[in-house]
Amino acid sequence: MRMILRFEVDTEAGNELLRSGEMQKGMERMLGMLKPEAAYFFPVNGCRGGFLVFDLADPSQLVTLTEPLWTMLHARIEVTPAMSLDDLTSGLSSLAAS
Repeated sequence: MRMILRFEVDTEAGNELLRSGEMQKGMERMLGMLKPEAAYFFPVNGCRGGFLVFDLADPSQLVTLTEPLWTMLHARIEVTPAMSLDDLTSGLSSLAAS
């Protein structure tokens, strides 16, 4: 299922990660694990953050996908299922048929 992950990196933790060079490693690990179809980075609530759109094959993957964000990047995250236009059209067609 397509998911949208919104993340916000704690400012103090982010500053330390930048100073130590770990920010880039953490971001590369996150992107390597999620293999997002889209990634956008921008300020979130005045902090470093962004959105990642990725496919979640199995809900149990959330554990291995989110723990590094919390432990390495000290991030706050939200994960939300999302539909493409094709998914929405299919769902609406099924609804109309019932």
